[in-house]
Amino acid sequence: MKTSIIGFPRVGELRELKFATEKYFRKEISAEELEAKGKELRTKHWQLLVDQGIDFIPSNDFSFFDTTLDTAVLLNIIPEKYQALHLSPLETYFALARGYQGKAGDVTALAMKKWFNTNYHYMVPEIDDDTKLKLVGEKIFTTFNEAKEVGVVTKPTIIGPFTLLKLSTYHGSKQASDFYEDAITAYSQIFAQLAELGCEWLQLDEPALVLDLSLAEVKQFKALYQKLLAKKGNLKILMQTYFGDVRDVYQELIDLPVDGIGLDFVEGRKILSLLEDYGFPNDKLLFAGIINGKNIWKNDYQATLTLLEKLQPYGDIVLNTSCSLLHVPFTLGNESLLSTDVTNYFAFAVEKLTELNDLKQIVENKEDNQDLLNANITLFEQQRFSENEQVAQQIKALTEKDFIRLPELEKRAVIQEDKLKLPILPTTTIGSFPQTKEVKLNRAKFRKGEIAETEYTAFNQEKIAACVAFQEKIGLDVLVHGEFERNDMVEYFGESLEGYLFTEKAWVQSYGTRCVKPPIIWGDVSRSNPITVAYSKYAQSLTDKPVKGMLTGPVTILNWSFPREDISLRESTLQLALAIQEEVLDLEANGIEIIQIDEAALREKLPLRQTDWHSEYLDWAIPAFRLVHSKVQPTTQIHTHMCYSEFSDIIQDIDNMDADVISFEASRSNLDILDALKAIDFRTQVGPGVYDIHSPRVPSVEEIETTIYNILNKLPIEKVWVNPDCGLKTRGVPETEASLKNLVLAAKKVRGGV
Repeated sequence: MKTSIIGFPRVGELRELKFATEKYFRKEISAEELEAKGKELRTKHWQLLVDQGIDFIPSNDFSFFDTTLDTAVLLNIIPEKYQALHLSPLETYFALARGYQGKAGDVTALAMKKWFNTNYHYMVPEIDDDTKLKLVGEKIFTTFNEAKEVGVVTKPTIIGPFTLLKLSTYHGSKQASDFYEDAITAYSQIFAQLAELGCEWLQLDEPALVLDLSLAEVKQFKALYQKLLAKKGNLKILMQTYFGDVRDVYQELIDLPVDGIGLDFVEGRKILSLLEDYGFPNDKLLFAGIINGKNIWKNDYQATLTLLEKLQPYGDIVLNTSCSLLHVPFTLGNESLLSTDVTNYFAFAVEKLTELNDLKQIVENKEDNQDLLNANITLFEQQRFSENEQVAQQIKALTEKDFIRLPELEKRAVIQEDKLKLPILPTTTIGSFPQTKEVKLNRAKFRKGEIAETEYTAFNQEKIAACVAFQEKIGLDVLVHGEFERNDMVEYFGESLEGYLFTEKAWVQSYGTRCVKPPIIWGDVSRSNPITVAYSKYAQSLTDKPVKGMLTGPVTILNWSFPREDISLRESTLQLALAIQEEVLDLEANGIEIIQIDEAALREKLPLRQTDWHSEYLDWAIPAFRLVHSKVQPTTQIHTHMCYSEFSDIIQDIDNMDADVISFEASRSNLDILDALKAIDFRTQVGPGVYDIHSPRVPSVEEIETTIYNILNKLPIEKVWVNPDCGLKTRGVPETEASLKNLVLAAKKVRGGV
């Protein structure tokens, strides 16, 4: 029996890649130095996988920003406006990822969306009718050779053509299938060059196969791969899927002349029944995804062994992860504050390699490894989660009226208009302001006990006062306090809630150089004290303009945490909703008239198959949000924010959240969501983001003005707010101030022109 992983965290054990890349952005190191750091990390990770006994070791899963972007660049999917900059290949790559503003020109970045049902973001390739899809890059070959040079035989991995073209955006008359022939030529060239280099296995990632596929798409997939695989020669192809089951295409998949098929037995609810109904070819290897690549709890060896027994009739099996380990932290080895009573239950990326080895040893020789199995069985027999009877009773006592806010939206809008007296096209931001080195240092000193709480608080109040003063000076209508006390929009709340655990260095890549440190739900969740009230109340005391209270919603807190596995996601979310409801009511009682409850990750755990959307998710996720604000007064205006996902197909459900104002990320997606809002006559007031905060470029007044007019072409002016598309935490101060000044000026110009 052999072991395999689909992919490995690339940012490094201590985020080495993040820091090196950001130094390159600041021009503190050269492109050559950045490339050298990448090579160093790749070599280190390959050696780690060798030492852990992994048989199928991936290469080309490393990226300086995003592997979807890597594949697009490899295949010349680079829009003309980026090529026209005439930058170096690396500079062009980062222009696609981050935008560019300089002597060579001014371009915005590619759109960015969530990678299926994860918190990882991928760059959306843009294809127009003139795109010449062809092999132009070398990365997949150079990294394979790098590994060979250090004595490591790897299984290169690349996004397959079906998924790549399905996830791309098209400008023009052509669609995905129009580029299949070019894709076949390009991928067959990849096959040939890898074979020439001595490659034995190539992993083609096709996660799109777990989505709802039409009969036409299944037919297209089959035709595409029949032609492509005819050109594979002696190269062995692993068709790798993850994040669900392949019920729409299983029969076609097993009929293809591939050498291995990777199936997800963690999230693929129907995978086992598909095997039982249709069998599995004896001329193919089954790469069984039995180690959860998305959660941090240890594997239940006995349950996995029971599953593996059921898979015995289907021939040789390779023990595999369910998806890339990119979605979990690097290692438990850096966690010194959590006791072993806790960490015994966890497995991060490195520890999951050990689990693969453990299971391999137990399967191959159970008698000699019985102690290993017994220790795991004992662990799962112990009581691990802490329960709160009061919380359980609160949830049990909930009735339908607890999820309904009165009066209805339209009546509240009139009441709030009279109370707040905001102008048309009110301007605001999404919440956070730049987290400068000084802000981070102040927080670090306080955490380490180097400064007293009074000094820590005084610094934050000074920053809040300056932030409020700046917003008043440039003329924003609804202000924020800047969130200088917050490390992360989920971790900050988790630290103030009962039932959470926190790590020191368990970072997970979200996009590019952005890493997050998801907290862990360890027990029942409750709130014992106010969390945000003091700073919000202080900020409001500094101005006559409304200052938004800033909260993270229960669905996002859950989706950006590592959840429990012993209770349902619904129950966990309702626990969080009750806790955040208490915070909402305390803010209201302390004079905060506008409260924003962010649900940035609402779509993240939406089932990939539309037939499951309501029964398995929306039927409890939307009510959980309503529960949070159902008891506030009609005069209190409730906002929420959503970003970097496709919301058009659930827009009616979003309207049913019954918020008073919803802001969306929209700039990177060219305001595509406006058509969906218009189509259903969206009731809620809305703030489509008018510029992209994930790029350092500063939008001009004219650019923002044009964007606002484009919004007003589709939405009534009385329902439109003007705001950036996301929080400003990751941006620098100069670009932030310049962008917001331009935003306010643009809004005022439009007000004067309508």
